[in-house]
Amino acid sequence: MKILAVDDDPIALEMIRSALVRFGHDVVTTTSGATAIDMLSQSPIRMVITDWMMDSMDGIQLCRAIRQRKLSRYVYVIMLSSRDDPVDVAEGIAAGSDDFMTKPFDTGELIARIKAGERALSLETRDVTIFALARLAESRDQETGLHLERTRNYVKLIAEQLAKRPELAQVINADFVQMLYDTSPLHDIGKVAIPDAILLKPGKLTPDEYEVMKRHAAIGAATLNEVLQSYPEAAFLEMARDIAATHHERYDGHGYPRGLAGEQIPWAGRIMALADVYDAITSRRVYKAAQSHEHACGVIRSESGKQFGPRVVQAFLDREAEILEVQKHFREAEDARRNTINARQGAWNW
Repeated sequence: MKILAVDDDPIALEMIRSALVRFGHDVVTTTSGATAIDMLSQSPIRMVITDWMMDSMDGIQLCRAIRQRKLSRYVYVIMLSSRDDPVDVAEGIAAGSDDFMTKPFDTGELIARIKAGERALSLETRDVTIFALARLAESRDQETGLHLERTRNYVKLIAEQLAKRPELAQVINADFVQMLYDTSPLHDIGKVAIPDAILLKPGKLTPDEYEVMKRHAAIGAATLNEVLQSYPEAAFLEMARDIAATHHERYDGHGYPRGLAGEQIPWAGRIMALADVYDAITSRRVYKAAQSHEHACGVIRSESGKQFGPRVVQAFLDREAEILEVQKHFREAEDARRNTINARQGAWNW
């Protein structure tokens, strides 16, 4: 991530630059607030560290100018000042500063503040990326929307239960659960590359068509991996990629696209695999009726150690009542939506 440091004191500016470079940051500098605005328009800078007291355009004016410009991304601003009165801090925040530090500053504290800013920007990037990609997938298949909502709630419940296992505490924790919930809607993103004649076919696929459909897992993983290479700081894309790549793998090694087995399959993929199958069984499609929750549970029990990891199956069964509640909730929402669509079509026909 590129950081812009702004201070009209060249000595102070060099101190900031050298400190940040020492910790591996990509830093550009300027002694002018007006020049800083031009640099933001010309370069993908995500963070600005600016002094308050500067000639011509001070830090407050710079903050306001940044917020008033319609940039394509959010710019995180850290204000540095020898003024530490609460009124001054409030003025800086009101002008658009995200953080405020008094001078002289401690280098370690500044680095910590930068890391906090990077986390905030990462969350923003994650939410925008997930929303955009998920909507892309939804645009291809009108059934996708509620499928994404249902499965993200199923995986959350399963992961929460797995997090209670002491042997998994270092792997599945609160951060894992939240990231799984956030990124699971991208599991079928590769379907955007599948032809409509196959993706939307109202019937059983032929063997050749099924082989084409199976490609979506590898396509989705490759797509997300390419984005990850361009934005390596977006760690959430690693989980999204793993889910897309492995949610059709089987615990016994007979899945696709790579035939992974057991512990070779990431936890996120193992959890998503079960949630995806449960939803497929219990949801209505143009080519099949929805089957009961009890039937789905029977299938899942019988596939423990075969299609699904035993611990994932047990976590699902431990939260069975809550999963059924989620399934019922979205079934009612789906029925209401379908009734609304039918009513509108009836009005047009009239």
